[in-house]
Amino acid sequence: MVSLYAARQKIHPKAVFGLFSKWRWVLVWLTQIVFYGLPWLEWNARQAVLFDLDARRFYIFGLVLYPQDFIYLTGLLVISALALFLFTAIAGRLWCGYACPQTVYTEIFLWIEKKVEGDRSARIRLDEAALNAHKFGKKWLKHTLWVLFSLWTGFTFVGYFAPIREVAALTLSASLGPWQTFWIFFYSFATYGNAGFLREQVCKYMCPYARFQSAMFDKDTMIVTYDQARGEPRGPRSKKADPKALGLGACVDCTLCVQVCPTGIDIRKGLQYECIGCGACIDVCDEVMDKVGYPRGLVKYSTQNGVAQGWTRDQMIRHAFRPRVLVYSAILGAITLAVFVSLFLRTPLKVDVIRDRGALARMVEQGRIENVFRLQIMNATESTQHYSISVDGLEGVVIASESSAEVLPTEVRSVAVRVQTPPNVAPAGSHPIRFTIRSQGPEVAQVVEKAVFIVPR
Repeated sequence: MVSLYAARQKIHPKAVFGLFSKWRWVLVWLTQIVFYGLPWLEWNARQAVLFDLDARRFYIFGLVLYPQDFIYLTGLLVISALALFLFTAIAGRLWCGYACPQTVYTEIFLWIEKKVEGDRSARIRLDEAALNAHKFGKKWLKHTLWVLFSLWTGFTFVGYFAPIREVAALTLSASLGPWQTFWIFFYSFATYGNAGFLREQVCKYMCPYARFQSAMFDKDTMIVTYDQARGEPRGPRSKKADPKALGLGACVDCTLCVQVCPTGIDIRKGLQYECIGCGACIDVCDEVMDKVGYPRGLVKYSTQNGVAQGWTRDQMIRHAFRPRVLVYSAILGAITLAVFVSLFLRTPLKVDVIRDRGALARMVEQGRIENVFRLQIMNATESTQHYSISVDGLEGVVIASESSAEVLPTEVRSVAVRVQTPPNVAPAGSHPIRFTIRSQGPEVAQVVEKAVFIVPR
């Protein structure tokens, strides 16, 4: 009987130091400073970034967005997708290797694990040892630190959707609401499980990006490659030995490139979908090459064409600007420009005109025809605004009710407006009219909304 299930072999990545390791930690610090620090910033006496789902307001520094501004979220997602396609076409899985949350949190959890249990060999010995007080103490301390860090992460995540200072006060007083408690523990559990236990399993089996990355690669994509022509045949040797006399290549078969790989692959077997392009194998191989006195670059960022044809780095860079990359760049630039221009020119006033269904049309004093409308005025600024309301489109059409409205900061106010026309101005039926809502403050904002005036038979 053939088993279709392969038991997981736990991976213990070895610590590595080098150029790409430094870049990875730079991205870890940058992303986490932004994630954990942003909710604590204040802007105009409120949280700078807050997605207030209860009030249906999304605050992003000076911007106040409403659900009607969903188009900007769509634009952001399109920009993110195109940027992902562009960077992948140029240099492979840069996102996965350096800035993906799974990579970032796994790196942080591994750092905690190394500080508590030691480097790779020490962790392997500890896992293989029988359970005793020493092993229990280290495991307990590691998991305690993991849980505390995960809870902090879950708390910060909730702080983007509810004022974080209020959430902190409620947490200290043990007065959190049910949904806040649920999401803090849910996100904490997800962080603890994904970064502490699943790790490479997420990249290898759960993440769809690992599966369709090959559709975005071509022979001019910069990826982590092993120079097989230079490295083979591989084998151990002394530093003083001449590899050519021994019939050996540059690879000393130390397997360190496998030991440092967070997904446990052997880069010497060629490109594999499990490779996240983190460059850890490059750093450790360069370190080994320095020790044995060989030139660096046995494992490096290169392209398939570059390796096959012996191109220099400048030649590979020139070939990187191929039609596919140029098309991605042009589309990405155009959409990004359109989104930012739209945000810059965005009117901080939104109006919806709703007909009062209780009275479509009626005749009032002096035979005048009256329609009642309800204007939903949304003030997208953080100051009180006074708006004037006018109407046109029919001869003699006037507003018979209050023609101005005061709307508080970021408030949505419903204003009932009675519109009248003289008798016999228009035949029976529906007639288009226009409402003009204009701010009266120093910052002029104006919105024109169409509506239909009904004249009864």
